[in-house]
Amino acid sequence: MEEIRRQCAEAARGLLDAAKLKAGDIVIVGCSSSEIMGQRIGSASSMDAARAVVQGLLEVFGPARVCVAGQCCEHLNRAVVIERAARPQDSEIVSVLPQPHAGGSFATALWQALRDPVAVETIRADAGMDIGDTLIGMHLKRVAVPVRLPVRTIGCARLVCARTRPKFIGGARAVYQPEEELR
Repeated sequence: MEEIRRQCAEAARGLLDAAKLKAGDIVIVGCSSSEIMGQRIGSASSMDAARAVVQGLLEVFGPARVCVAGQCCEHLNRAVVIERAARPQDSEIVSVLPQPHAGGSFATALWQALRDPVAVETIRADAGMDIGDTLIGMHLKRVAVPVRLPVRTIGCARLVCARTRPKFIGGARAVYQPEEELR
């Protein structure tokens, strides 16, 4: 479990830097603890693995004041667990309490780790981490850009990360501001 925590912290540091995340930004995380443990998604939920993931993420994103939002599994329609104070104003709170087999171990562990958690139906996050092919794209802002990190797996699960950027609009004559000025 220590190796899983270490891998998550290393990946979080890489995403924090690559995506240039700042205080108040939201990172959506989808995580299959089954895949981490080398099993098929949804077949071998592990609260120990989920807690290690949460610990690794929060030790990096917490001090940076970047909010970790956790995507629930398909049984909860991929609702999102988030700290109430970080909830985007346009997100609707839904009534559900994630469980290991209905929401997933990761969402359950994140719920337990947050001070004042709520579940919302959807968000538009600034960056994302997909641990084990959980399909987080529905919760990212419209233009997602892949982020390649040295950490490629968490346990046995594949890791795919993304950052987002504002849409480019206009045509051949358009001039665009540098991304750093838009964030």
